[in-house]
Amino acid sequence: MSHHTPEKPADVVARLRATFRTGRTKPVQWRTGQLRRMRAMLTERGADLATALHTDLGKSSNEAYRTEIDFTIREIDHTLEHLEGWLRPEPAPVPAHLGADATAWTRYDPLGVVLVIAPWNYPAQLLLAPVVGALASGNAVVAKPSELAPATSAALADLLPAYLDPDAVAVVEGGVPETTALLAERFDHVFYTGNGTVGRIVMRAAAEHLTPVTLELGGKSPVFVDDDTDLDVVADRLARGKFINAGQTCVAPDYVLATPETAAALEAALVRAVNALYGADPAASPEYGRIINERHFDRLSALIDSGRVVTGGAGDRTGKYIAPTVLADVDPKSPVMQEEIFGPILPIVTVSGLDEAIDFINDRDKPLALYVFSESGETRDRIATETSSGGLGYGLPLAHLTVSDLPFGGVGESGMGNYHGRYSIETFSHRKAVLDKPLG
Repeated sequence: MSHHTPEKPADVVARLRATFRTGRTKPVQWRTGQLRRMRAMLTERGADLATALHTDLGKSSNEAYRTEIDFTIREIDHTLEHLEGWLRPEPAPVPAHLGADATAWTRYDPLGVVLVIAPWNYPAQLLLAPVVGALASGNAVVAKPSELAPATSAALADLLPAYLDPDAVAVVEGGVPETTALLAERFDHVFYTGNGTVGRIVMRAAAEHLTPVTLELGGKSPVFVDDDTDLDVVADRLARGKFINAGQTCVAPDYVLATPETAAALEAALVRAVNALYGADPAASPEYGRIINERHFDRLSALIDSGRVVTGGAGDRTGKYIAPTVLADVDPKSPVMQEEIFGPILPIVTVSGLDEAIDFINDRDKPLALYVFSESGETRDRIATETSSGGLGYGLPLAHLTVSDLPFGGVGESGMGNYHGRYSIETFSHRKAVLDKPLG
């Protein structure tokens, strides 16, 4: 069943801009009211979203709530708790030549009409979490869910207009033609989550209107495992971070760097960790997801030949299933090391030590995340100071993005700009300078 909006993109944007110009979205009461309505949507209709996420990605209800529904509720609650404080004008010192009676401050102004384009891998969270920030900042919002997760897109297209202000929030479904038509319109900010190829298209289109963009992209997020670690704990945390959502996570560990001795010991630990998580037959585990479509299944299947299979390797195209797979003896020039994997394949690459690991990371594009398992303060400090990444995690993958007081975003090829918590207010607002010099 189609849920495409009957309006043309130009009409949608014009209608929302007219609403914004009335000032309706600017009062804090309207903003917090919208956030509470979204929270009600997630608590009252979360089961509908969980069902849609299972249809699209094979996500268990537990995973759907943990990584998408409850995640967004926490973001809403954090924003509601702190919003008035974040929006409070901030005084600025005034130079003496302006006189003792002059005052200055900054204030956050809404930008206007914002476009949020979401990906398919976390199709609810990665649409709604940016919308939380856009609404909290007082904007009108056009939300574009991913057509590659059609059940979730349809659910969001039904739910958002039913719960949120339909004159200020619109959902536009569809594929490339609809997205292209939207990008031809003038927005006040475009927030895109996805890959670098489309990110460049978004940025080119936004440049026509001098529209600022936030690009949340991806990349090959490395893991360095030092020789001094408890490999059973490392393997458990790696497996959980890598294989959640069948590896289709932008900040998932993409590959492991370790010395030959540590790499060999890590192999056995990863086999135990995968078995503990999903059993002897992950295909039968209700907690293990599926690949989004056949095209990505084929792409991932072709990468498994890039190394020796330690565990996994099996797949079923009809069921869009690829087993949690660990590869060893991986050549850095092999296909699996040339692109972001975005699936349940974890290559282990051997290095001579920390120096070579740092060089290996720096010889490649700046990743969205970098993970370090080491008890050495010197090792941690060197990686922090000698590499560049969107985020850095010691001892635990993925978790940094769950901290609402941390900015989430990439650098270089992994993106530009950030959001979550007060950083969403900074992204979706203009920080305006104000000076007052009394006439007297």
